[in-house]
Amino acid sequence: MLASIDVGTNTVRLLLGDVRDGQVIPAKYVRRITRLGGQFSKEKGLSPQAMERTLFALDDLAAELKQSSIASYRMVGTQALRQASNASGFARRILDRTGLNLEIISGTEEARLSSAGVLSVLSLVPASCLIFDIGGGSTEFTLWSGGKLLFFRSYPLGVVRLAEDCAGDGARRLAIGEIVDRFLGDLGDQGLDSVVNDSACSLVGTAGTVTTLAALDLRMTEYDWRRVNNHRMSAGCLAALMVRLVPLDVGLREQMPGMEKGRGDLIVPGLEIVLMLLNRLGKPHLTVSDFGLLEGALLSLASGSAMG
Repeated sequence: MLASIDVGTNTVRLLLGDVRDGQVIPAKYVRRITRLGGQFSKEKGLSPQAMERTLFALDDLAAELKQSSIASYRMVGTQALRQASNASGFARRILDRTGLNLEIISGTEEARLSSAGVLSVLSLVPASCLIFDIGGGSTEFTLWSGGKLLFFRSYPLGVVRLAEDCAGDGARRLAIGEIVDRFLGDLGDQGLDSVVNDSACSLVGTAGTVTTLAALDLRMTEYDWRRVNNHRMSAGCLAALMVRLVPLDVGLREQMPGMEKGRGDLIVPGLEIVLMLLNRLGKPHLTVSDFGLLEGALLSLASGSAMG
């Protein structure tokens, strides 16, 4: 049995499972919303409250690992930890308190792992695809074509930051538009815009925002990753979902079938990112993958390609 842990800007997640013939076989999945990136400041980094919430969650995950027969594990930290001035001190606190070693990975490594997990589960791997991973503090874009990785980059666009730092719909759309413009410009600079604009290039979304949108679309009372993997949502479907979500307060949103508790104020900013991507890229729909960073980390353990 292998284990992977993702200490993200909004959530801490644990996956227990095995890898057989290049496929991840999940055994158990645990998720805690801790908002590690909440009340983040450039001067002080992670807030004491956010660190404490995350430590409590990691206490539980460390106990879970001790109760399981784990051959090896990989625990990775992403955007909030990459940016935080106090990240190394927090990593030491995690090690001292839980015995777990936190590896703060680069945006490039995050994209590499996420895309490996995504591609492993697609029922029909397209000739080319643009994978996007919306997190709490960043969004990663990875472009694959002909079995080759052509582009990967992490951008400072995340749902926690949008929810906390952008007052009003207009400010959020402006912030999203600026990052999408930068991303499209970077693609153009590398001569890759034609690959993405080709109708054969699929748009694939992964991580919490997109999987929650799929669960809402499917009106799930209990989350089932098997139904979420390879689920397709059209731009029209997502626009209709926005119409349903916007008038509701956070509490009412979190009562909707498929909505995860703690995501009620984040889902609209996340959906705004998705809709802008579909619009700017001219794609009629996106394909959803529940697999991503956690599964990619398991695959890296199985293949011996985990980076220190």
